[in-house]
Amino acid sequence: MALTAEQQQTLVSTNAGTPMGELFRRYWIPALLAEELPEPDCPPVRVRLLGEDLIAFCDTEDHYALVGEFCPHRGVSLFFARNEECGLRCSYHGWKFDVEGRCIDMPSEPEESNFKSKVRIAAYPMVKLGDVLWTYMGPPETRPAEPEIEWAALPASQVYVSKRLQRTNYLQALEGGIDSSHVSFTHKFSLDDDPLHRHSGGNEYLKKDGRPRFEVVESDAGLFIGARRNADDEHYYWRITQYLMPWYTIIPPFGENLIGAHAWVPIDDASNWAWSINYHPLRDLHDTELADMRAGGGIHCVYKPGTYEPVADASNDYLIDRAAQRAKKSFSGVAGIAMQDASLQESMGPIQDRTKERLGTSDSGIIMARQRLLRAAKALADNGATPPGLDPAAQRVRSASLLLRKDVPFQEGAADALRLHPHTAFVSL
Repeated sequence: MALTAEQQQTLVSTNAGTPMGELFRRYWIPALLAEELPEPDCPPVRVRLLGEDLIAFCDTEDHYALVGEFCPHRGVSLFFARNEECGLRCSYHGWKFDVEGRCIDMPSEPEESNFKSKVRIAAYPMVKLGDVLWTYMGPPETRPAEPEIEWAALPASQVYVSKRLQRTNYLQALEGGIDSSHVSFTHKFSLDDDPLHRHSGGNEYLKKDGRPRFEVVESDAGLFIGARRNADDEHYYWRITQYLMPWYTIIPPFGENLIGAHAWVPIDDASNWAWSINYHPLRDLHDTELADMRAGGGIHCVYKPGTYEPVADASNDYLIDRAAQRAKKSFSGVAGIAMQDASLQESMGPIQDRTKERLGTSDSGIIMARQRLLRAAKALADNGATPPGLDPAAQRVRSASLLLRKDVPFQEGAADALRLHPHTAFVSL
C-alpha cells in the first residue's frame, strides 16, 4: 500500500519542529568519526545534522562539543574560529564560546560590560564511544542513557567504522538496509568474491531462492525482519535482520565473517550519512580484514581524496561496467556492495515519491518500519511518549542466519540467537 502524501511528508522531513525531526532528536546520533577531531585544540569541523548547521570541536581539556555554526554577533561562521584555551574564538571580533555554548569572553566590549553573560549559542553534548563521536540534540531533561548497540560498546580494536555521503533522503537508505530480497539480485555475483562475505554456506541459498517469504515481528527497539528461503525438504534458511529505531540495521551474518551493521543519519532532507560498521564480538580485527575494508571491500567504499564522498558517484555513472554485467560477473555492473546499493537508491532522486510505488509481499519489513516511525512520531507529538529503543537493554540484540525446521516460527527458534550474550559467538551459516 502506497503512502499518502501526508505520511510521505512526515517521514522524510527531519528538520527541527517536524514530527520526525523531533523524534530523531530524542536519540543519540552518530555525528563524526573520532579521526575528524584527532586531538585537543585541533581545527573545528563543519557538521550538518537534521538540517542544522553546526561546528564540532575538541577543546584544550579534551572535551568534545557540537555548537551552532554562526557567531551571534554578526553571523560569521565559527569554522574560521581559533580553537584555543578551552573555547572557540571568533576571528572577526574575538567573541569566545565554550563547549556549553556560553560566551566566556567579549574583548570588543568594555571591560565593565556584562553583556557576554547574556549571549549563548546552541550547544549539544558529545561523547566518544569507540571510534565514533555521538551527539544528543534533544531536550536536556530527556537525555537518554548512552547507546549500547553491540558495535558501539565493543573496544575500538574489534570494530571498523566508515561513513559515506549519500545524496538521498535517509529513508531510501534505511529501506534498502531492511530489504533482504534485493540481496539475491543486486549482490548476486558479489557475495562469493567479496572478501568479507565469501565462504558462507548461506550464499548458495541466497542465489538459489530469489523469492524469500517475509515475516516481521515488532521488538522493544524496532523490528525483527525474518526472510526465509527454501533450504531442503525439512528446513528453511532464515536471515533475520534487526531494525533498531530510528535508523539502525544489523545485517544477518555470513558464515564466520565479521558482523555488519549500518546507521542512516539525515544530514538534511536530501542527503544522509551512510555509516557502515563491521565488528567481531570475540577478537580484534585482523590486518587483512582492515586492509580489505579500507580498500572498499564489504559494505565500505573508496573515497575521493580528503573527503568521505565515494569515488563512484552519479557524475561517472558509478563506474558501471556493462561488460561485467553481460558476463554475469556483476548483476548491476557496479563494483562493491556499498555502491551497488547507493547507485540504485540515488537513482530514485533525492526524495522518492512513495505515493506512486507498488509494494509487494517482500516489502512487509519496509511497510512495518514506516508504520513504526509514524506511530512513534505521533505518540511523541501528541502525548510526549518516550520513543521506543532508548532503553539500552532493548539495544542488546544481534541478527542471525540459520536453518530452522519448517514447523518452527523464527521468533521462537531463533530467540536465543537474537539476544546479545556478551563474549559469545554469533549464530551464522
